[in-house]
Amino acid sequence: MTENQFLAGPVGPSMRIAVPNKGRLHDPAIELLERAGLHVVDGADRKLYADTVDPDVTLLFARAADIPEYVSDGAADVGITGLDQVREADPGNVVELLDLEFGRCRLVLASPRDGGIESVADLEGGTVATEFPNVARTYFERTGVSPDIVEVSGATELTPHVDMADAIIDITSTGTTLKVNNLAVIDEVLESSVHLVARDDALDDPKVEQAETAFQSVLSADGKRYLMMNVPRDGLEDVRDVIPGLGGPTVMDIADENGGGEKVAVHAVVDERDVFETITKVKEQGASGILVTEIERLVE
Repeated sequence: MTENQFLAGPVGPSMRIAVPNKGRLHDPAIELLERAGLHVVDGADRKLYADTVDPDVTLLFARAADIPEYVSDGAADVGITGLDQVREADPGNVVELLDLEFGRCRLVLASPRDGGIESVADLEGGTVATEFPNVARTYFERTGVSPDIVEVSGATELTPHVDMADAIIDITSTGTTLKVNNLAVIDEVLESSVHLVARDDALDDPKVEQAETAFQSVLSADGKRYLMMNVPRDGLEDVRDVIPGLGGPTVMDIADENGGGEKVAVHAVVDERDVFETITKVKEQGASGILVTEIERLVE
């Protein structure tokens, strides 16, 4: 395994990762794979499969809605898709491993403003249109209300205005589409984002474990910076007190031509939002040679 391969460690069994083939989830998914070190070596456009720098890892491109079934049926070992799609497909053998923290949206219950539907209870005996019938059934079972659920394949927000439904369950990111169509949110059904999922019998696969670790390391590095500086040894404790690091800074002796030791090197990981204030405080304590760098991955 070369230094450019996906993950450190022994080569394990081959693994196939299902990735959205288009739409708003495709580019962020590819970017995350690249950041995790899993570089696509032969392109990702208009293809069903793509090789990666790791010869044991292949990408499979599919519709986001189909990815849970691909994973469940064994066409892929892990998948990257929206939680809403996972919950709608509801495959009993697919496990949600990790929230990848992009593609955030909500599934909401909404009805026309001034239409007489003000609460979930008002839909008893009514009709709800949605592209997510399984999610809708689960939601209404939880609330104890029993409307008729009509599955539609698009333009869900129009159905209340053409007398097809009293309310809808649909995806919203900003709420703009709902407002344009004079719909008001009654309740939140599901908060969704893109997740890493895996088939339950693949959880012990070393490659699956390595993939989860790699993606988590990218997420852990977001919003963090690596701070390095030289600090007078007699001021070390004061510097320790002002660095909001992860578990405290790392301190190392500095070798110089005199074999001195008047200064030590201090390294710490800090939140990006704390960098400005931290630099000001450590300079007041005599720190010098301060360097701030981005962190690509952080394994905690």
